[in-house]
Amino acid sequence: MEQTLLLAFEDEAPLARELSEALAVSLAFVGRHRFPDGELRLVLPKPLPPHVLLLRGLQQPNEKLVELLIAAPTARELGARQLLLLAPYLAYMRQDMEFTPGEAVSQRHIARLLAQQFDHVLTIDPHLHRIASLDEVMPPGAGLALSAAPLLGAWIAQRVPYGLLIGPDEESSQWVREAARAGGLEYAVGRKLRHGDHDVSLALPELPVAGRAVVLLDDMASTGRTLIGSAAELLRRGAASVDVAVTHALFNGDALPALRAAGVRHIWSSTSVPHESNALSVVPLLAQALRRLLQH
Repeated sequence: MEQTLLLAFEDEAPLARELSEALAVSLAFVGRHRFPDGELRLVLPKPLPPHVLLLRGLQQPNEKLVELLIAAPTARELGARQLLLLAPYLAYMRQDMEFTPGEAVSQRHIARLLAQQFDHVLTIDPHLHRIASLDEVMPPGAGLALSAAPLLGAWIAQRVPYGLLIGPDEESSQWVREAARAGGLEYAVGRKLRHGDHDVSLALPELPVAGRAVVLLDDMASTGRTLIGSAAELLRRGAASVDVAVTHALFNGDALPALRAAGVRHIWSSTSVPHESNALSVVPLLAQALRRLLQH
């Protein structure tokens, strides 16, 4: 890919280096300095080639969104004609409807903002549970959503060959089904029971789990409370083991130790978000999609 540069930030250097090698493109880093008042100073390579891939995962997003609002127009001033954002984790996708009067639907506003700055936005397993694709919140073709479900399904099948995959709620249904198909595994999905606006419990599927190795799958884990409750219930029913696999390991606060305290054996995640639980790389998934995209 001549005249293409992968541009990244130092805190995502391992993923950036692996991706640059897979794509056989040059890699450079954005210089970043924070002033005492909190403002940011960014320094990009000068000049830039015509095609620039900017890698920035949007976990802990607020400051990173400001970085993108500065970096994107600067990249164009420095020579980039095609500018593509690689955001393995895409923030603000969960706020996808107006739950209370006047509530901002941040999913469509952040998606629109990014589409204004970049020619394409490439992400993995965004939280699209009430819309079919990014085309509904971005100009058609601007957003490309990949899924790590088949990667995780194949990974699990190698380590838990006869495992039972369970999605904790209806929102994980399609994702768990894809993973099960890729790994040739059985699967089931629980459901949420709403007793009020702020009172939600989980009902796991009524199927025999005694003596079975169960793997809980989800696209992301934040507080981990859904997974913790599900794991405890499965072990209470006699599951031989409970493992957890997620695409995006956000794991805020004490989520990880709490999962382990609940009896979860293994916790696996993709490298979409840097975390100690990372077990499988998203680079093959990203590289395949980027090769197709850049050939057009």
